Amino acid sequence: MAVNSASGAPGGLPGEDRSAKKGLWAWINKRLPLSDFISEQLTGYYAPKNFNIWYFFGSLALLVLVLQLVTGIFLTMFYKPGEATSFDSVEYIMREVDYGWLIRYLHSTGASAFFIVVYLHMFRAFLYGSYKAPRELLWLVGMFVYLALMAEAFMGYVLPWGNMSFWGAQVIVNLFGTIPAIGPGLVEWIRGDYGIADATLNRFFALHVVALPLGLLLLVLLHLVALRHTGSNNPDGIEIKEKLGADGKPLDGIPFHPYYTVKDVVGVGVFFVLFAIVVFFVPTFGGLFLEGPNFEPANPLSTPEHIAPVWYFTPYYAILRAVPDQRLGALLMGLAVMAFLFMPWLDRSPVKSMRYRGWMSRTALTLFAVSFIALGYLGLQPAEGLYVYLARFFAAIYFLFFLLMPIYSKLDRVKPVPDRVTYHAH
Repeated sequence: MAVNSASGAPGGLPGEDRSAKKGLWAWINKRLPLSDFISEQLTGYYAPKNFNIWYFFGSLALLVLVLQLVTGIFLTMFYKPGEATSFDSVEYIMREVDYGWLIRYLHSTGASAFFIVVYLHMFRAFLYGSYKAPRELLWLVGMFVYLALMAEAFMGYVLPWGNMSFWGAQVIVNLFGTIPAIGPGLVEWIRGDYGIADATLNRFFALHVVALPLGLLLLVLLHLVALRHTGSNNPDGIEIKEKLGADGKPLDGIPFHPYYTVKDVVGVGVFFVLFAIVVFFVPTFGGLFLEGPNFEPANPLSTPEHIAPVWYFTPYYAILRAVPDQRLGALLMGLAVMAFLFMPWLDRSPVKSMRYRGWMSRTALTLFAVSFIALGYLGLQPAEGLYVYLARFFAAIYFLFFLLMPIYSKLDRVKPVPDRVTYHAH
């Protein structure tokens, strides 16, 4: 009866229903602060008003991560790691398991999609200076996500035990042998044997399915926590927290939910259309997503005509092969990845966004993007003749982007940054 009087509902039933819901919600919140989470992280989190198309890729990366975890779980139900069983179990998934072909292609296409959205997400940070203060740690954690993703992708690539998987693993694992003193022992420890064999597959399976996904999820969580703490950057590179209204909310901000959650749904829709086209019509994508030799069983006596990693590793592979000395090539390949970590301190520009920078920074970023794409193409070609010279040329441009950044970013003339965020295209 007390419930009825509080609700003021005649007859009791509608009022009782509403109060019961309120009571259950209150009971849950007392034990698990869902309301606080929603108000702080969604409706209460203010994002800049002027997000553009470049800001789709962070949420898409999260979506693909979930897709990879779900499809990966289903694949592990039928996959059997081992020299004698790996290739056949993948064939069994493709031919005998109901919709196994779909799950496998969703997972293999998802791996490439992951790197596409992550590369675009990183390029957005280059465009708008999202790595600069106060977001240095956000950038570093994001780069550790990228490194974990590379390790996860490599180990997953070996598991089907196709011929390119075998020889690709030989090349990559042997690179650790170039480390002075500990190299040979380290290679043996990674393989768990004197060659790429059964023990290698077992440990790569354990790392790919359990250890690395846990690490990846933890790093993504830290990345999101760091993002919420510092707030999102925007195309103008203005800190919206510095200008608050009378209500204490950013003047140039809007609640993340419902405005950006709805906007992201549009991006997700477009992504799924493109993703479905690849999965159902061109799952191998002309050998870029799944190479022909990987549909043949691993054979230590038969080397593929051109050993090359999957497309998302080819820029670094081109740098490795551009140098005659293997040890120096491996060092440069490692530095090519690690250079990203130093971006917040190499960039001396007083402004964040490329919108307000001069011709030097714009030219440097354009040349860097061209060199990265060119190296990606060259990494797929045989290491001979003109391809090697072009790889050296573009590798030089790649490294000069980082080495000269403290100079050109400081000398570059910048435009005045507006006090408030802008909405027109630049």
